[in-house]
Amino acid sequence: MSEIRFIAEWEPVECVMLALPHKDSDWNYILEESLDQYRRIAETLTASGIRIVLLCRNAKEASTLMSRCDRELIRYVEADYNDTWIRDYGMITVERNGRLRALDFGFNAWGLKFAADKDNLVNLSLKTKGCLLSDTYRNERDFILEGGSVESDGRGTLMTTSECLRSPNRNGGKTKEELNEILHDRLGADHVLWLDHGSLIGDDTDSHIDTLARLAPDDTIVFTGTRDFDDPQFEALLAMRAQLSMFRTAEGNPFNLVELPLPAAICDEEGNRLPATYANYLVANGNIFMPTYGQPTLDSLAMRTIRIAYPNHKVTGIDCRTLIKQHGSLHCATMQVPAGIFNLW
Repeated sequence: MSEIRFIAEWEPVECVMLALPHKDSDWNYILEESLDQYRRIAETLTASGIRIVLLCRNAKEASTLMSRCDRELIRYVEADYNDTWIRDYGMITVERNGRLRALDFGFNAWGLKFAADKDNLVNLSLKTKGCLLSDTYRNERDFILEGGSVESDGRGTLMTTSECLRSPNRNGGKTKEELNEILHDRLGADHVLWLDHGSLIGDDTDSHIDTLARLAPDDTIVFTGTRDFDDPQFEALLAMRAQLSMFRTAEGNPFNLVELPLPAAICDEEGNRLPATYANYLVANGNIFMPTYGQPTLDSLAMRTIRIAYPNHKVTGIDCRTLIKQHGSLHCATMQVPAGIFNLW
């Protein structure tokens, strides 16, 4: 067993990070709508007692926007960043020999697709500003790794996708064997599950695992599926389901599989399909915050289904129809952080 433990998302957290849209981000064309989306996310989280660290350009303006939230539950940190998908450039927390470490991996906007110069410096900026407790920050930026591309069970098993981690524009197209060694050394992964199938139309991330399949407690995998033969994603998701059924735990046992429905197609103004998925949910302190898409029957089914994997959690839906316009959803927009990292409360 490795001395490093990549903490599972369902373990206790101190707070959730968000990054507020601003006029220089890709949200500018619908800035007020996007600010309202983030306000609703913050209000829902704080109503459940979840603390928030909110990155913003202007703390006073952000505080006004969040006026209906309990002010004791939000800390505003002024920072410069390209965009708001903090899941992918935020720090990844591990435990090493009983001590927490905030790992700052490199971020190059999903394989050099967009600008990321400011995003890539956010975690270092938090350290410089004194927002982190001393001796927690670790610079790992020689390796490109996005938070949405890896799932952990907290016990040495990690799940990811071949298309993303083996992307030539991230780490030079390394082999699985080379990546297994890196994931072991950096994240303590003793058992890596490589998902080779599955993708969503409109996805910019090269099949991030958090859009497709999620590790859950008690050797469970929650995944996206569809029974609609006419859906152009049917074959890929069917192949993914077949591979998931072949995965084994570190002890050699099959996983419990829980299949989420696929939202009905959501398209942009040009008619291009957007990568809506219910798998992009956030777990925080006994809560499941699940993205919804204005599809009452499917939204309700997804929320009922997730209770199979998390029977003791409260499930709350958050309408994410604005987030999906920029090809992301709730998990992409958030990053959970356990107590012992921030120096803000």
